[in-house]
Amino acid sequence: MSVEDDSDRYRAPALDKGLDILELLARIDGGLTQAEIAKALGKSPNEFYRMLDRLVRRGYVQRQDGDRFYLTLKLFGLAHYHAPVRRLVSFATPLMREFSNRAEQACHLAIFDRGSVIVIAQQDSPTYWGISIRVGAQINLFNTGSGHVLLAFRDEKHRKMMINEQQRQQDDDGPMPADLEERLQLIKEKGFETMDSLQTNGVRNISAPVLALDGYALAALTCPYIQPVNPNAPSYEQVIQYVCEAAKDVSETVAGTLDNAEI
Repeated sequence: MSVEDDSDRYRAPALDKGLDILELLARIDGGLTQAEIAKALGKSPNEFYRMLDRLVRRGYVQRQDGDRFYLTLKLFGLAHYHAPVRRLVSFATPLMREFSNRAEQACHLAIFDRGSVIVIAQQDSPTYWGISIRVGAQINLFNTGSGHVLLAFRDEKHRKMMINEQQRQQDDDGPMPADLEERLQLIKEKGFETMDSLQTNGVRNISAPVLALDGYALAALTCPYIQPVNPNAPSYEQVIQYVCEAAKDVSETVAGTLDNAEI
């Protein structure tokens, strides 16, 4: 039996109709009538009557303005039952451990939340030395590799929002650098950030984005690189490659393949 035949064998037409409706309404700012839904999906209105009725009764779709249907926030609420940050950490942890063993360096994972870059996972180096950052630590958006990556892989609207939220924190880590926009553009072109740590001498941060399918950064994976004395240890250039590969692996594990993402 071919793959196509096997796919047809396990089709669930009713489920497909329901998912088609939800995905269509999710892309529309305003509501649609039953006839408009049918036209957009290339079906007759009668084919969707029962499905729409069930979606309304279960609270996924709401009827307003007479005969127009709108997507509710029920799917949004269901998604948050899974605690996204906890799931991100659970997916990333084994890949971070694999990176640290391969690179012989520590690493950490950080996200942006309400004006701060927050470390949500940390993996120690397998060797006797390394730099670690406490889980839960809040670091600056403007002067860290993690912050730069989280800003670089966002659109202009979200970037301004993040910057405004950071500036409202009124911390003592310094103002936004004058050349930040140029630096962010370079990071986006390269796909990663490398910079001397502004907090610890002798450390060079290597950061790469964990991306969603839309090319936006969900998180930043950062290695606080320390030059080892052992000549057989992975080189700085190799560790850059390992960081980028690990971030890509986490991205694909969390969000799926990124081959078609527009970054």
